[in-house]
Amino acid sequence: MIGPHPSSIKAGKIAARVLDEVRREVKPGAKVYTLCTMAEKKIIDYGGRPAFPTCISINDVVAHYTSPPGDRSIIPDWGVVKVDVGVHIDGHIADTALTVDMDGSLEGLTAATDDALQEAIELMQPGTSLSVVGRQIERVIRAYGLRAIEDICGHELRRYKLHGGKKVPNGKLRNAGTVEVGDYYAIEPYATSGGGVGDTDNVYVFTNIGTDRQLEGVAEKLRVHLREKYGPLPFALRWIGTKQDGVDVLEPLRELLKNRIVRGSAVVAEKNGRPVAQSEHTVFITENGPIVLTKRD
Repeated sequence: MIGPHPSSIKAGKIAARVLDEVRREVKPGAKVYTLCTMAEKKIIDYGGRPAFPTCISINDVVAHYTSPPGDRSIIPDWGVVKVDVGVHIDGHIADTALTVDMDGSLEGLTAATDDALQEAIELMQPGTSLSVVGRQIERVIRAYGLRAIEDICGHELRRYKLHGGKKVPNGKLRNAGTVEVGDYYAIEPYATSGGGVGDTDNVYVFTNIGTDRQLEGVAEKLRVHLREKYGPLPFALRWIGTKQDGVDVLEPLRELLKNRIVRGSAVVAEKNGRPVAQSEHTVFITENGPIVLTKRD
């Protein structure tokens, strides 16, 4: 039987362990910056590398929120907090997330994505249409009286590619492709009682696009540094800092964005300010079905 790569297995175990440990620290008053950096340090200490900046999204924030430099955000004593962790070992990626219900008032919201995730995993058999998986995710979430967020999808994982090609939709999507033996997928249902989501003006996560266009001065030095250090995987603004050897790197970063050498991923939020839940696991597809690589003990 074809099995997952040993590095994928290890990455999955690290991701599960870190997510569980950080979840215990999600308490009212905790600093979001501290939680993000704690997760990333643990990933490295346990033998992996961050596959993307740890994202901690509170209440109506859906995705792509990682602390910027100087972030003073804290965990509230109510609502929901989503923790999204990614680990890679030599490019083999594991991606996992959960939602913490801070005051017990949104249990149905978190249960909806947990149940949808579990049913989606059970459907991930060789030959299954990913469209079928998406429809089931939506069906489960609607049974809770909630809306599945279709704008953000689960995704196939490939070596050094967080979004590797095929999507795992959170609703109806025609011709989404088929589950195949040897595939890796991050499955991540989102649910809300709101009406929809959209990009905000805040951008704290960036990715090298891969162009070889050369610039000049500090911008060129930053371009080379980012490509050598992070390759095609996402990185955080706070990882490169606002100062480097006494030079402000924000302006050179803007130049990289302007020249389409780097792209930013805007923080996504629910348009009506309604809370959002997320659940996520990484699975590998064998001839006999899925193996959950990020299963928590």
